[in-house]
Amino acid sequence: ILRKSRGQSDLILFTKWDRFSRNAGDAYQMIGTLRRLGVEPQAVEQPLDLSIPENKMMLAFYLAAPEVENDRRALNTFHGMRRAKKEGRWMGLAPIGYKNKIDESGRKYIAPREVQSDIMKWVFKELAKNIFSTEQIWKTAREKGLKCSKNNFWTAIRNPMYCGKIFIPKYKDEESQLVMGQHQPLISEALFYDVQDVLDGRKKIMRTKIKVDDRYPLRGFVICPDCGRMLTSSKSKGRSKYYYYYHCSGGCKFRQKAEYMNDKMFSEIGKYVYSIPKLNLFKEVITSVYKAKTRDRIGNIQQLKIRLQDENNKLSKARELLLCGDIEADDYRMMKADADKEINRLEAKLTSTITDTQNVEPLWDKAISNLSQLGYLYETGTTTQKRKIIGSVFPENLTFDGFEYRTTRVNEAIKYISLINKELSGNKKGTNSSFLNLSHQVTSEGFKPFHDLPSNNCLFSCFNFIGNL
Repeated sequence: ILRKSRGQSDLILFTKWDRFSRNAGDAYQMIGTLRRLGVEPQAVEQPLDLSIPENKMMLAFYLAAPEVENDRRALNTFHGMRRAKKEGRWMGLAPIGYKNKIDESGRKYIAPREVQSDIMKWVFKELAKNIFSTEQIWKTAREKGLKCSKNNFWTAIRNPMYCGKIFIPKYKDEESQLVMGQHQPLISEALFYDVQDVLDGRKKIMRTKIKVDDRYPLRGFVICPDCGRMLTSSKSKGRSKYYYYYHCSGGCKFRQKAEYMNDKMFSEIGKYVYSIPKLNLFKEVITSVYKAKTRDRIGNIQQLKIRLQDENNKLSKARELLLCGDIEADDYRMMKADADKEINRLEAKLTSTITDTQNVEPLWDKAISNLSQLGYLYETGTTTQKRKIIGSVFPENLTFDGFEYRTTRVNEAIKYISLINKELSGNKKGTNSSFLNLSHQVTSEGFKPFHDLPSNNCLFSCFNFIGNL
């Protein structure tokens, strides 16, 4: 406006200089701009004749004082919020799945929001399974009622507050840290870190879409035997009807009828169907091994607790030496950083070991029911259910050579059931009344399926997955 009406105004009035600007650098720049346009800024309550050189000192004070006041207020706010975070309080707008609330005393806090919090729990559980892509899980969560953009969703699944932790960023000499929050967590720490491993690629596998055409339940699971690319699908119009195919792309000529490959997958799933009496025999063997491994881990838990206590004692001793003046502050910081690193490692290992001793036996009833009728569940299930069964039985992609499916790995629980079944089939004493004798072979070198069983936590997760099909 001043440029268009140049020469028509020669003065800009305001009450005080802090109303003109609260930043000294910007204020001086604007004063120079106004003077070039022939306009003089002037404060009514703090008048200054800027043609007098000495008044520039007062101008500098008037401009610097509000900036200093702003900086002090911002610093006080920053330290207040940081102190509140250290106390475990969530600051600001509640994240997805929570809502801001105020109690009778006027204290603000966050609490789980109905429906939204349940959806977020489902999100973390699905991410940890590492079957479907993050974007597909986000889209399904939106269909379930989650109100969240894609960017906010990515931020949320990286936020440790969902497992009850508040992140405090690094500031000057203070290292970044996680503190226990005062809010109610939605998930466990173990589940949160499992999800982070998936997102960081430490548990990366080729994942598939949740929803596909009903004629192509295998899409996203099977790779081309000729070039290694993922097979896609399409239909081809004949004289009187459409024909459906799985095929490769990019110049590769591999193609198979969809109906043929679907039938072959049904036959492949049928290989892992066992009778209930046989599954009950497997239950006795694996439960026995599981409990034997658990007994060993109880001793490991005690050792980890002792080592954790030793590290805490070292840290306390270093603190006493610092207070007595026997060591420098820099030395203490180095000792504290090393001790904190070891303490965090031991705590994570302790949590993992404790989780590894969960009771697998209650999961068996549902798992046995599902395994005994796995073929029926696959044949009568919806496309989504079929894909869930495929994803749980085959954690990694399959290759179809035209006759049968091949894969590098199957579900750990199913793998070891197959090994035990093979061992029992080759052992005449491993049936009927003589089955109890197999308990003596659990720790023998000759019975390798038992000798090579995976961790308890791995088996627990696998059986839980099968039980929830």
